[in-house]
Parts: sequence; C-alpha cells; structure tokens
Amino acid sequence: MIVTLDTNILFQALNSQSGASFYIFQLLRAGHIRLALSNSTFCEYEDVLTRSTSLKAFELSKEDVTKFLRYIAFVGEKFEPHFLFRPNLKDEADNMFVELAIVSHSQYLITSNIKDYQNSNLILDNFQLITPANFVKQWRNKNG
Repeated sequence: MIVTLDTNILFQALNSQSGASFYIFQLLRAGHIRLALSNSTFCEYEDVLTRSTSLKAFELSKEDVTKFLRYIAFVGEKFEPHFLFRPNLKDEADNMFVELAIVSHSQYLITSNIKDYQNSNLILDNFQLITPANFVKQWRNKNG
C-alpha cells in the first residue's frame, strides 16, 4: 500500500516516539507501507524539519534530521506530477500533497490537519484523507 504523508506526520514522528505518526514511520521502516515522494514534497519536508524551531522541538541536530531526510529520500517512491491539479486549498502548500496522492495512486493521504483539506469544491475519491490515529486504528484492525 502506498501513502502520501503531510509534513506534519514526519514532524510528529521526530517529535515523539509514542504517537500514531511514529507508528506510521515504523510501518514505513518495516516495509509494510510505501511512501509516495516528489521533489516538491521532499523540499517541503526539508524546509520544515530543518528549521531552527523544529530542531529545538526535536532536540536533534541538523545532521540528525538530515540523516532522517536521506532515509526518507531513499525509501520514498519518486513521482513527479506532470500536471497541476489545483484544488485551491486554503494553504497553497497543501495542494502538492493532493497532487502527489493522485499521481501516485496513494490509498491514503495522512494528515493531522484534515480541516486544511476540506473544500466544498474538492472531491477526494481517489484516496482517503485520514488522521494518523485513524490510519493506525484501521491498520491494526486489518493487520492485527
């Protein structure tokens, strides 16, 4: 199963080893799920995760986060949208995650900010928009 991860999932995975986002990262590490990745989403991950405020929150060095990002780049399956599907979400940066989820045929777009993706003109029937906690709940119900 391939998934698209909003930046907040990786942020939360680095910030705490006890939450659903870290569990999702562990599923990725174990090869149980596959990560869709594009140049634009990777650049977003890098920008947010290496900010000084993020590093302080993680209590990690920039080198540690860079190693994490290298791993993400290594395991992520690369896709590059060749069209611009602009759902025109409130946060322009979120559009790239919808585009990636569509192009990669992701089964899920996992985000902690469901409300950021809600738009009355947007029909998301190509993938399921889901919170990390609900994804983990579904995963455990299906996989034990």
